[in-house]
Amino acid sequence: MMKKAALLDAIALTNRGLLASQPQKQFILAAIASLEDLNPTPRPLEATNLLEGNWRLLYTTSKALLNIDRIPVYKLGQIYQCIRVETTSVYNIAEIYGLPYLEGLVSVAAKFEPVSERRIQVKFERSIIGLQRLIGYTSPENFIQQIVAGKKFTALDVPIKSDTQQGWLDITYLDENLRIGRGNEGSVFVLSKT
Repeated sequence: MMKKAALLDAIALTNRGLLASQPQKQFILAAIASLEDLNPTPRPLEATNLLEGNWRLLYTTSKALLNIDRIPVYKLGQIYQCIRVETTSVYNIAEIYGLPYLEGLVSVAAKFEPVSERRIQVKFERSIIGLQRLIGYTSPENFIQQIVAGKKFTALDVPIKSDTQQGWLDITYLDENLRIGRGNEGSVFVLSKT
């Protein structure tokens, strides 16, 4: 699909949006909108086999995520959004790199509830921020298994009041390896399945 390839080419050198110039951002948003018009999955929440899995962030306009890279001596590594349809759980995991042995992790666990054919309401439940070594982080899959098992981490591991911390996400494009979403704060997310 040419429009998909054009979008992937446009975002390839932007470091998930961190390096995107204003003209690049405009071009990328137009490419996203063009691809959304061709969404092969009009009811993405019913396509659980496509939705399920670990997704890696390719591009975003989310200031909350991009500002993590502004922390002195630290650089934003991979960002994952891992969806577990059966338990209606979503895990956002941002890897942070900087000084040797002091690699960090910023993670939020949430529950989601479908509210339309393509919109989910997200209620954040738990935030875990700490050093990868102390947490025992090796991969998103391993980390999620530990969360599900109820492990308390040697980190800033706090419950979040879901009645005050929530949002929504529209899944505007979904195929076997690409997902586009638009959040309640106006942010756009482009992710690829890992």
